[in-house]
Amino acid sequence: MLEYVKLILDKVSFDSGLFEKELRKSMRMLVRSELETLREWCYKHFSGSYTSILDKVFGNVMAA
Repeated sequence: MLEYVKLILDKVSFDSGLFEKELRKSMRMLVRSELETLREWCYKHFSGSYTSILDKVFGNVMAA
């Protein structure tokens, strides 16, 4: 499932709203260890353009 989520995020990365929507949706589909891997991958690939979205989404999830 993790590889599927990465593929989707790559495909929707042209639009910030769609990217955030799909990222939030992925939070419900993955287990904790996959979320940590996804977090690292997202920051590596999208920190230049979507840092605020990543901080907002992962800040809420990882704190819980």
